[in-house]
Amino acid sequence: MKNSILKITLFCTLFLLFSCEKKNPKPIKKAYKAGVILSFDDAYVNEWFATNQELKKYGWKGTFFVCRINTLKHHQIQKLLELQKEGHEIAGHGLNHLNAADYTRVHTINEYMNREINPMLYLMDFYGLKVSSFAYPYGGRTKKLDAALLKKFKIIRGRAFREEIADKQGCYFSHSNLIFSFSIDDTHNDFNIPHLLKLLDFAKKHNKILILNSHKTVKNVTGDYQTENKTLEYVCKYIKNNKMKFYTVSNLYNFK
Repeated sequence: MKNSILKITLFCTLFLLFSCEKKNPKPIKKAYKAGVILSFDDAYVNEWFATNQELKKYGWKGTFFVCRINTLKHHQIQKLLELQKEGHEIAGHGLNHLNAADYTRVHTINEYMNREINPMLYLMDFYGLKVSSFAYPYGGRTKKLDAALLKKFKIIRGRAFREEIADKQGCYFSHSNLIFSFSIDDTHNDFNIPHLLKLLDFAKKHNKILILNSHKTVKNVTGDYQTENKTLEYVCKYIKNNKMKFYTVSNLYNFK
């Protein structure tokens, strides 16, 4: 009788172990603090480097989407390497800054990759720049381009446009490897400080990661595609005062 009970107990235990092994547990989303991604597009390396000196006191982090890497001078490459060493992210923005959606209307995706992406990645790797993220120039993208680029990059970034209702905004991380950013360039039609404050408040209240982008960083705006340093300082102060966190784009891959 005792042997029979032991056999039945052993059988049940083994059954439970094997049945549990066959089940695939659901992936658990990692928790994260509310925060902000500050990203910058194009090749304004000297200006970015100077702005970094001003914002260091906030312990900030930026993601720099670089284009035209083949035109940069040695001292600019050294500045990118210094930014990377400090914990900022250097990312890709195309070799020639072509609008990918426009280009692939008359060329194949393979032609686009061979002209814009592969040579860019080769040069950035040659210089020691570790690239795992990409931002579309002009925000021009298609689903087919997304699929092709996600074979090369962990995260890709498009552009979000202003929505009046905060929870309809597309510029918050949504556990996807396709993200969208809101422009804080001073002359951007949808940018103003009250709206930026609304975005920051929503991120804080709902534990979101807000994704922002700009281009040339300056003390005083003199043209299009420029962001004043005081706007960036406003964001940095908000993050520090509200105990939020600075993220780079590649950080999101850990939460996807």
